[in-house]
Amino acid sequence: MAVLSLFILLAGALFLGLAIAWAPDKSVDDLKQKWAPAPSKFIDVHGLQVHVRDEGLADDPVPVMLIHGTSSSLHTWEPWVKALKEQRRVITMDLPGFGLTGPNQENDYSTTAYVRFILDLMDSLHLSKVVLGGNSLGGEIAWEVAAAAPARVDKLILVDAAGYAFTPKSIPVGFQIARMPMMSWVMDHCLPRSMVESSVKNVYARPEKVTPALVDRYEAMMLREGNRPALRQRISQLAIGDHAELIKTIRVPTLILWGGKDQLIPPENAEWFQRDIANSKLIMFDELGHVPQEENPVVTVAAVRIFLQ
Repeated sequence: MAVLSLFILLAGALFLGLAIAWAPDKSVDDLKQKWAPAPSKFIDVHGLQVHVRDEGLADDPVPVMLIHGTSSSLHTWEPWVKALKEQRRVITMDLPGFGLTGPNQENDYSTTAYVRFILDLMDSLHLSKVVLGGNSLGGEIAWEVAAAAPARVDKLILVDAAGYAFTPKSIPVGFQIARMPMMSWVMDHCLPRSMVESSVKNVYARPEKVTPALVDRYEAMMLREGNRPALRQRISQLAIGDHAELIKTIRVPTLILWGGKDQLIPPENAEWFQRDIANSKLIMFDELGHVPQEENPVVTVAAVRIFLQ
C-alpha cells in the first residue's frame, strides 16, 4: 500500500505540474493584434508569409537589414530601428521557424537555407544591396550572405555572432530541453513561464533588466503555432563551425559588437572575427551579455550610427 500511495502521489504531482505548465499553440491571428501592429506586414516569400517591418527613409539606396537570433524575433531590434530610421531605411523580419513567420514547409533550418531565405527576401523587396547586421544566429546568417553574395552586402554588423566552433559557458534551459528528443511531447504542449524567464535571463549580463513585458514577448513567440517543433529541428541541424573557413573571404567593412559577459558565445570569438575579417573593427561592451542590442540599445546603436556614417 505504501508503494501504491507513493505512486499515486507522484502521478498526481506530475499531472498537476503538467496542468500548471500546459501551454497550447497560438495561431498567428491570435498574436497579430499585439505583436504585429503597423508598420508590420506579411509578405509572400516562396509561399511563406514572412513577418516584416520596413521603416524609415524609403529612398535610402542601401537599406539596413537586421536579423535576429535563435528563439527571438524582429522585436529585438525595435530600439535600434527607432534610433536609425530617421536617417536610414531599416528592415527587420522574423526568420522561418521563429516569431510570427513560423515554420517552413521543408523543415529546413540549416544556415544554408537561411542564407537563401535572406537573398530571396531581398529580391522580394527589390533590394540590390544592403547593410546587413545580425545577432547570434542572425550574425552567422549575415556573414554567410556576405561570403556567398558579396556584391549584395555593402557593410556588415556582427553582434555576438555565431560562426566558429565554441564551448558555451552556459546554455539557456529552453535550448537544453529542445536538445532532448524524449522531451518533445512535453515541450510541444507545456511552456513554464519560469523556463522562459530563466532562458532570457541567461543571455543577459544583468538579469534584473529582464522585465515581465520582455518575458511576455519571448513567451508569445514560442507559443506561435509550429515554433516549438521548428526549434528542435533547428537545434538538430546545427553545424557549429562548419563554414568558419569562409569568414576569411569577407572583404566588406565590418563592425563587430560583443558583450564581454556573453556566456553563450565566448568573447574570444569576437577576436577571431576581427583577426579573420581584414576590414573590421571590434567594440567590446564589457558589462553586457549575449544580446547587447536589447540589454543596452543606447550605447550599442551609437556605435552603429558612427559606423554607418
